[in-house]
Amino acid sequence: MTEPDTRITVLNDGEIRKGRYVLYWMQQSQRAEHNAALDVAIREANRAGLPLLVAFGLTDAYPEANQRHFQFMLEGLQEVAASLRQRGIPMVVRLGSPPDVALNLGHDAALIVCDLGYTRLQRDWRTKVAMGAGCRVLQVEADAVVPVAVASAKAEYAARTIRPRITRHLERYLVLKRSPPLRHKAPDLPIPGLDLTDTARILRRLDIDRQLPPVDRFFTGGTRQAKKRLQRFIRKHLAHYNDNRNQPQTDDISHMSPYLHFGQISPVFLALKIREAKEGQGIDRAAYLEELIVRRELALNFVWYTPDYDRYTCLPDWARKTLAEHAADPRPHGYDRETLEAGATHDPYWNAAMGEMRATGFMHNYMRMYWGKKILEWSPSPEEAFATALYLNNKYFLDGRDPNSYAGVAWIFGKHDRAWFERPIFGKIRYMAASGLERKCDIKAYVAKVEALMKEAAA
Repeated sequence: MTEPDTRITVLNDGEIRKGRYVLYWMQQSQRAEHNAALDVAIREANRAGLPLLVAFGLTDAYPEANQRHFQFMLEGLQEVAASLRQRGIPMVVRLGSPPDVALNLGHDAALIVCDLGYTRLQRDWRTKVAMGAGCRVLQVEADAVVPVAVASAKAEYAARTIRPRITRHLERYLVLKRSPPLRHKAPDLPIPGLDLTDTARILRRLDIDRQLPPVDRFFTGGTRQAKKRLQRFIRKHLAHYNDNRNQPQTDDISHMSPYLHFGQISPVFLALKIREAKEGQGIDRAAYLEELIVRRELALNFVWYTPDYDRYTCLPDWARKTLAEHAADPRPHGYDRETLEAGATHDPYWNAAMGEMRATGFMHNYMRMYWGKKILEWSPSPEEAFATALYLNNKYFLDGRDPNSYAGVAWIFGKHDRAWFERPIFGKIRYMAASGLERKCDIKAYVAKVEALMKEAAA
């Protein structure tokens, strides 16, 4: 069993004081079940003999977030509030900077519990709360299977180096504890907040980019939807996962990444459900768990220990050196950002990938790799290619602005990879070609699939 303190960090020297409630500042782990941070907050409230208040700060100033992201997130928060209310736990969502919302509501709190976020902004928010709160602040890591600092104390070179470090701790952390009941219920604490039953009204109040339409034809936010997708994946697709995970014309993937990004499903719950599944073979379950745990938590490790994870300078020295040596190589095709964004290149396979991204907020992972490699090939410089890939990634994907996204973009340029045979433009960076798609999958069927998705989105 996992020890109680292995996911918990005390962020300041504050004491537990007299207060009206214990505050759980929910920001990353946006779910009401299988949430270690929520469970710690409930235990602390029970220990203090107080009710629990859950707070969320909704900021329209979040970098690169747009209407597509906000609608998906608000759908999930609406479900969280309703689920907590049934347990006697009020949830308050307020417009404003998240740390300011937490500090404001923290004035009347005996103790503040927060979840852990991995990106620079998320960490800055928690530092601000820890420094400004007049009480103890506990941080609980609820969105990794193995806590990032337990897995490794440094940035790992590749999946092969972090895999044994994660594996040695896996059985200790692949455990779901039963959430404790709250003893002192106060679902009607008179604390004002947004009306989450009217998410459309909230969206209208936000000063956000509205150019991208929501993708609710394809993805609806919330834990219930995540679990439905998971059940369907296990029932219909898990048995084909190992064979078809690099076959973009199929749908033999789980589509869990948007839900993991917003913390709407627990990676521990997800891993256990896959591990316990009767469908498929051991190789299918092992392949999925490798992606969910090792590859995803390599990305967490990358963002946690690499301050410039979203900049070209994050790339390994060998990668930047080889790209610099080939920066002046002639480009057979060159496209600016606007042409790429419109999916108006000479390559129908790449255009289809961009179409899937624009229409659905998602792209099959195999096509994400090809998509990124071609941006590198067609851009005037590797630095511009990096900036363009990250811009498009964060704008269109529901799971953009995520450690997995930052690591995925960096991988295109050599991060977590090795040197390959040298070739023009790429140098020793791994190359992908349209002929490889034609040889390895039914790429024309993928193009047809995306055309149908785009028609559905436009209907």
